[in-house]
Amino acid sequence: MASFYILLAIFLWSSLGVVVRLSGVEIHVLMFYSLLVSVITQGIILSGKTYRSEFPDIRKLRYPVILGCISCINTFTFFYAFKHTTIANAVLTHYTAPVIVAFLAPFILKEQITKKIIIVIIMASAGLWIMLDGFSIEKDQMMGIVAGLASGVAYAIIVIFLRMHSKKFNPLIFVFFGNITIIILLAPFIREFPMHALWSYLFMGIIHSTIAPILYFRGLQDVTANRAAVLGYLEPVCAIFISMIFLYEMPGIHSIAGGMLIILSGYLTLRGSNT
Repeated sequence: MASFYILLAIFLWSSLGVVVRLSGVEIHVLMFYSLLVSVITQGIILSGKTYRSEFPDIRKLRYPVILGCISCINTFTFFYAFKHTTIANAVLTHYTAPVIVAFLAPFILKEQITKKIIIVIIMASAGLWIMLDGFSIEKDQMMGIVAGLASGVAYAIIVIFLRMHSKKFNPLIFVFFGNITIIILLAPFIREFPMHALWSYLFMGIIHSTIAPILYFRGLQDVTANRAAVLGYLEPVCAIFISMIFLYEMPGIHSIAGGMLIILSGYLTLRGSNT
């Protein structure tokens, strides 16, 4: 069931690039107002008696604050990639993260790397390489690619950090304080409220910044960092299909062939797993 939570979160997040592209506002403005909606939504939920007893000691708040700082870097670079290269390039470079996690997890989390995990990571990485056609990209998209890779590094750190500390918090509370941290970091740079993008603030705040993270964090409580990272490879596939529908970005043969490898790697990760 935990793997299902992660897969559902990944599917929801796969629509992020389209929303960012269609919003038509600057990255920091989009992040600020969407997270503001998220914090308001989460605050209403957390006001119930059920959650009051689960609020952590103030000394433990350093964990969601650290998460918020890392997430701010991850989100900003990811959004930048969406705006400066194709949706496919943005999400695929972002998902170099599982390879980074695979190497770091044994040293930081003391997790074992099974032969199965190694095989699926190699398979998914090969699919990623094929989809990018060996990184044969146009020069005017280079900044977007670099931003996507930077977001991949930040995302890998987030996966490991959550695996280490997510059990100390209710997932909703973890998300809530992490989002507040990002809002505080961005507040000095906000000068306007673009009303035309209100729909994007609401959609991202409720779907991308509240529901999806809660599902993902819940899944990470019972799924290893390596497995969660490999499952994340399914996001580029979903994102490409969504961009085809809403942005008319048609993938080439390399994207199709690589996407099949990525889907297969996700299937092999889930097969025979109880998580």
